[in-house]
Amino acid sequence: MNIMAKLFIGFHVWMYRLTGGKLGGRIGKFDVLILTTKGRKSGKILSAPLGYFERDGGYIIVASNSGASNSPSWYHNIKANPDDVKIQVKDKKMKVKPEIILGAARRPLYDWIVSIASNYGEYEKTTTREIPLVFLKP
Repeated sequence: MNIMAKLFIGFHVWMYRLTGGKLGGRIGKFDVLILTTKGRKSGKILSAPLGYFERDGGYIIVASNSGASNSPSWYHNIKANPDDVKIQVKDKKMKVKPEIILGAARRPLYDWIVSIASNYGEYEKTTTREIPLVFLKP
């Protein structure tokens, strides 16, 4: 990731936290949460703003990486350190239990997400990997 992207993400996270999500709580038509994980290699605490979908008392995030051939770093961090995952949704901070959803259980949820946000359907067409979903349960 280049320095400008890192600066933008850092500023976004800072503004979101400062304003309780009033600034940075939406990008386009997507609601945004702040995902905080422990780096699988560095051990550092890392945060990323991500679009999410509310469902069944939790939050679904999509490890699409915009259709790249590899999953985003935060996804690997969740897999490596599932007990160290927190989110902030607007002004509410919480520890969550992540559940990775793949295979047959993933398809109906992914189709539901694509019905709301068609760009995820496009991402699926540009990669050969199965794009994971992560259900974050408070």
